[in-house]
Amino acid sequence: MTVNNQENQHIPHTVLRTIGFDLVRAVEAASLHAYRWLGCGDKLAADEAATDAMRGMLNLIDMQGLCVIGEGIKDEAPGIFRNEKLGLGTDTSPRVNFAIDPIDGTRLTAKGLPGAISVLAATVVSAESERVLVELPSFYSYKLAYGPQVREAGISLELDAPLEETLTKIAKCLDKRVEDLVVGLLDRERHEKEIAAVRKIGARIRLIGDGDVAMAIAPSMLNSTVDVYLGVGGSPEAVIAAAAIKCLGGEMLVRMWPRDDAELAELKDSAWSENLDQVYTCDDLASGEDIIFVSCGISDSSMLDGVAVRRQHAYTHSILMQATFRTVRYVEAIHDLSRKTIRLASDEQEHPL
Repeated sequence: MTVNNQENQHIPHTVLRTIGFDLVRAVEAASLHAYRWLGCGDKLAADEAATDAMRGMLNLIDMQGLCVIGEGIKDEAPGIFRNEKLGLGTDTSPRVNFAIDPIDGTRLTAKGLPGAISVLAATVVSAESERVLVELPSFYSYKLAYGPQVREAGISLELDAPLEETLTKIAKCLDKRVEDLVVGLLDRERHEKEIAAVRKIGARIRLIGDGDVAMAIAPSMLNSTVDVYLGVGGSPEAVIAAAAIKCLGGEMLVRMWPRDDAELAELKDSAWSENLDQVYTCDDLASGEDIIFVSCGISDSSMLDGVAVRRQHAYTHSILMQATFRTVRYVEAIHDLSRKTIRLASDEQEHPL
């Protein structure tokens, strides 16, 4: 039997294995470059630094990369934008689609607060799967994320159901009292109703200031104390989180949440008009199994340690997940600052940290 080496080279999970640590280096670079602005009060400068470093590292990879979901759309911040091409690839290089957020938690970075991470999700494009990562047109979405134990129980959960009913079902799956559940939420005025309902039930709440990717993933992490995440957050972040949750075997329900009448009218006039009430799952937002999720801490979070600098060395903590085999790897790296350089896309040059 003759094996076509070129076709074998582009088997999706083989490609992801090959470039996985290159992607770790990309989020490391973004975190290290953003660290220069940690606590300095300028979130745009931090975002620009992370974006420049991540773009520079991604452009060194032998791939035909395409950003299908980019940061910078929701809040007009600097970012790697939708339909931007990435990588050194030729016509024979594998095609890889990305959902990217150089900093999830720019305000956290500017204020020096916990919870900021650099993050991306990637999937290899094949003839059978042209668009695996699905971009929702709304700026925000309502989300309900829970872990593998709940998903495997096969219970029916609905976004419109009373919170007491939903949390009671989840508690039963986890063999917990409702009072012992920990519910993650973004600390926003729009969540006053949910916060009041959760407290009335007696469950515990963990509020976060910004950046809900890590919190949405938390219920699916084995070492997490968060049992469920719910509430309104960014739609691009929902897709990135969905990729990670697939790698962990959990689930997330997502529905578009127009933020005002103008956006609602715009959506009603678009091709998405019939999907406004649709509830999406992780499989809808990140289909297939050939998906990889990569993140590196900028400041300390429940998922990852942040960048730490001691004398002439920088320490980074990253995570690499693959959906095909549900493998989770933590990467702790020590960078010698007397030798370490980062390639920036802005001038295509190597720069010392």
